[in-house]
Amino acid sequence: MPFANLKVPAGLLDADAKRELVEQVTDLYAAVFGDEVRANTMVLVDEVADGGWGIRGQVLTLADLRGR
Repeated sequence: MPFANLKVPAGLLDADAKRELVEQVTDLYAAVFGDEVRANTMVLVDEVADGGWGIRGQVLTLADLRGR
């Protein structure tokens, strides 16, 4: 069973964006492994608390990502 665990900052994506992300990741797995895996592909979208992740040694917040 293909499985994707996507970590995103909490509050960055609304329900429609999450749905689209799940659909597109599922489509990608089906394109790579064959359409028969679609029924068993699991995509988990984990929301990480604001300030709970970083890049290049710096903690990022939702405000940082939105350019504020």
